[in-house]
Amino acid sequence: MSLSPVSKSRRFHLTAAACLLTLAATGAAHAQETINIGAVLSLTGANATVGEDVRRGVMLGVEHVNAKGGVLGKKLNVIVEDSGGNPTTALSAARKLTTVDKVPVVMGEYSSGITLPMAQYLVKEGVIHLNIASTSVKVRDLGATSYSLVGLENFGNKFSAEDLYAMGIRKVAMIAPNNAYGQGVVEGYKKEFEKLGGKVVTEVLYTAGQSTYRRELQQMSRSNPEAYVYTAYGQESAVINREGEELGLRKARWYAILMTMSLSDTPAATSTGQIGMELGSLRGDLGKAYKEAFAAKHKEGPKTSYTGYAYDAVLLTAAAIEKSKSTKPADVQAALRDLGTAGFPGVTGTIKFDGDRQRVDPPYDKLKFENGKLAPR
Repeated sequence: MSLSPVSKSRRFHLTAAACLLTLAATGAAHAQETINIGAVLSLTGANATVGEDVRRGVMLGVEHVNAKGGVLGKKLNVIVEDSGGNPTTALSAARKLTTVDKVPVVMGEYSSGITLPMAQYLVKEGVIHLNIASTSVKVRDLGATSYSLVGLENFGNKFSAEDLYAMGIRKVAMIAPNNAYGQGVVEGYKKEFEKLGGKVVTEVLYTAGQSTYRRELQQMSRSNPEAYVYTAYGQESAVINREGEELGLRKARWYAILMTMSLSDTPAATSTGQIGMELGSLRGDLGKAYKEAFAAKHKEGPKTSYTGYAYDAVLLTAAAIEKSKSTKPADVQAALRDLGTAGFPGVTGTIKFDGDRQRVDPPYDKLKFENGKLAPR
């Protein structure tokens, strides 16, 4: 018996509807098998080298958690969004993670000028923000759901000022990006260095994305400093380092604040002889094991210090979800407070939070660049 065109059409729609119901059910089942959290990273733009390094740390954290059985019996998944090194893009990514993906936790960003507006939005929405790289002291004031795994500038500025002063340097010129991070470094470092008896004779805040920084470097050189103190984002730093060498400024000492960031895109020949400081990266047996796992997977070691903080953020989040038996931000936040009070063992050392949810006693390293790589000094 042949079916009428109407009957055939009805059967087609019923079959299509059944398929859609099956797909929806499959999608729902898959969603129930996975717990999603989010990350906003600079995968393109001036900080792409650092962003990719951090992404690798995130993914290693996911692999570790899932190899141990996941979270609440489900697989952990991190939805990574690219900020492009742009605050507007980062904010859009955070909105997507919050409203579409419904994640309880978002990690990132890198630059403080991007992190601050993004995190303000997350805090307003009641979503947990984990700061894994930004050091502006303004991060402290973001609000109740923002936590920092890295040390802020007040710690870093004191550490770096004391480090250079102890070498007998008393007269320095500074250059840093003209944003929340750079402004905080220049202001904070100057305060700490001059408190010791030193003098910052020139302060320059550079505009991001320039093809040349010769004018700024020549302005600094006119004050005849004993050392140049600088901090700059990867690709911009490469230009500053190359032009500083071309102008003959490397006759004085160059001290980099956050060396892995400042030298991430600078050729080894230009980097040789520089000294500086960095966020303390890998510590103890856990740090050693992480470094070995990273190298085994990527055939090279981490390029920056931030990858370890990203890894720790994933494991800390998983532990908080497991402890709270929930993915609701309020429940996870309560578990984070408990874990941060007791002390969470991370590859960057024991992680503890103060009353403002900032890391207590953050680690720092003194580094030098020689023989083609960064080394302790």
